[in-house]
Amino acid sequence: MPVTETEPVGDADVPAFWQRLGLPGLADVHVHFLPPRLLKRVWAYFDAAGPLVGTEWPIRYRWGDAERVDHLRRMGVRAFSALAYPHKPGMAAELNRWTLDFARATPGCLPSATFYPEPGADRYVNDALDAGARVFKVHVQVGGFAPTDPALDKVWGLLADTGVPVVVHAGHAPVGTAHTGPAGFAALLARHPRLSAIVAHLGAPDYTDFLALAERYERVRLDTTMAFTPFFDRFVSFPAAELPRLRELGLAGKVLLGSDFPNIPYPYAEQLAGLARLDLGDDWLRAVCWDSAAALFDLDRPVAPPAS
Repeated sequence: MPVTETEPVGDADVPAFWQRLGLPGLADVHVHFLPPRLLKRVWAYFDAAGPLVGTEWPIRYRWGDAERVDHLRRMGVRAFSALAYPHKPGMAAELNRWTLDFARATPGCLPSATFYPEPGADRYVNDALDAGARVFKVHVQVGGFAPTDPALDKVWGLLADTGVPVVVHAGHAPVGTAHTGPAGFAALLARHPRLSAIVAHLGAPDYTDFLALAERYERVRLDTTMAFTPFFDRFVSFPAAELPRLRELGLAGKVLLGSDFPNIPYPYAEQLAGLARLDLGDDWLRAVCWDSAAALFDLDRPVAPPAS
């Protein structure tokens, strides 16, 4: 598709994108910050195109924490998460300590936490909530567990009761596993229909099924992470026939901006350009890029200092 006047070509163009929409900035619910040693291992896994990646995936923003935070601020990303996720037992509580400390030291960062199906998960999730966690992340693909694992039943119940959102990578993309896909997530929602969940990557590649779950359950939302970028469209292109449903869900506050920064193989601006090219209207872009996250996380004003 040709470039439009609303489409940022590079990261330097991002502020003009949200300023034209009359927004105070961007709110990105799918950003990763991890302890340095773990981050290096994650990047090495991407470099090697590991089994759960399945393709060449060069990390674009291979920078230190401070440089990445500064880049987000220069682009006008006023609110962002610090999503971490364990791949085995015994990791989650320590990850929560790190991500919550990071948020306390980083204006604009939503206090973020995670969990894993293991004894005591409900206790450290409750501790994270007491420490101010405002968003959680669960990666069913990487964790290798079913969303309905009995060890998590108390955790899901606690999050449903508190209304604190959890970003769930439940879809098959980029590589499906035994526990990914809409069926397991639908079974979870049947048990906990009040769960506040944000489905990562719009549920790719099973977009239609996950759109239906967002329509059915009041507190289920989706994030745009990597969708509509040339890189992602090579594998799991969003069906054009579903764009009207995506528009309605976005206007209803159920589609949120996500990027996967810094673990993306293209400029951040490509995520926004892909959304602009959908031509779903400025009201839709405003809802996706700021308004819906502002309502969900009570962002009455920008939570990061303005770019210098």
